[in-house]
Amino acid sequence: MIDHVRPRELPNWLHGHAARAPAVVLDVREPWELQTASIQSGDFTLLSIPMGELTARLQELDPDRPIACLCHHGARSLRVANFLHGHGFAHVANLTGGINAWSSEVDATVPTY
Repeated sequence: MIDHVRPRELPNWLHGHAARAPAVVLDVREPWELQTASIQSGDFTLLSIPMGELTARLQELDPDRPIACLCHHGARSLRVANFLHGHGFAHVANLTGGINAWSSEVDATVPTY
């Protein structure tokens, strides 16, 4: 099952998975997007793998760690979350609204684009 989590709800989702290995926020945006706007890691590990590279880099992810997927508005990250779930990742969330919502809900210093 894929959880749908707003950025402001991420701390609660992380807390609910605290007994497992440390969580990962997987940013699936392109490098130019990361240069435009990015988040700071907090109670999670921040990892960037563009969506188009995920299949080739899947071994970099631990299926036992909770993973919350992040993109611009939430569409690409939902596709990635579905892909991960289909490949045996049990604790997956989509950060609904993406980095755009992160800017309005969590950190207004993160630029929108």
